[in-house]
Amino acid sequence: KNPSVKTLVYNATLVGRDADDFSLPKGNTVTIAPKRQASINVEFTSRFLHPAEAVLLLISKSVGGIDGATLTFSLKSEVKHIEPTDILKCKSPCYEL
Repeated sequence: KNPSVKTLVYNATLVGRDADDFSLPKGNTVTIAPKRQASINVEFTSRFLHPAEAVLLLISKSVGGIDGATLTFSLKSEVKHIEPTDILKCKSPCYEL
């Protein structure tokens, strides 16, 4: 939420062990109009079964002398269901001399 009468602009950055597995589909700049609120979508692409962790940092850019507070969010994934993307059938001998 932006309680002020000036626009707030943030640079969004993902950092941490699994930051490459998270992305910001709408880009790294977040603008919040005066007296409004904004939502930020974070996408996760699972590559492993273990939970992924990262941190979302929102660092304020000074616009007209107005700076917002730096915001930090902890991101943690949880894989609840796995479906194969494809099934391949193949034949091969189990053992050959």
